[in-house]
Amino acid sequence: MSLIFKIVLRPEWESAGESYAGSPHDKADGFLHFSTRAQLPETLRLYYAGVTDLVLVAVEADKLGEALKWEHSASRGEDFPHLYGPLPLSAVLWSEPLNRKADGEFLLPGDKT
Repeated sequence: MSLIFKIVLRPEWESAGESYAGSPHDKADGFLHFSTRAQLPETLRLYYAGVTDLVLVAVEADKLGEALKWEHSASRGEDFPHLYGPLPLSAVLWSEPLNRKADGEFLLPGDKT
């Protein structure tokens, strides 16, 4: 099973219903932004440093079909998963609040404090 991850504001996630249509940033770009587990720390550092009340959503990539595209990000020098369409909640394995360590760095589920 291949997992990809979506970082979502908690209020947006709680109002998702049967699918999640994306953040305003996702909608402006025309796709939902995801990260691999290895990409998460840098994504959080670059784009969510001052943001609170976040949820990390784990998604089974294989359940997204052809709407999931791996595309190169020149700014990061690597390929990222992008979903062209809403995220069906049936593809979500779990969702957990994103907490922070004492130094302010994000604590990812499964990491030790």
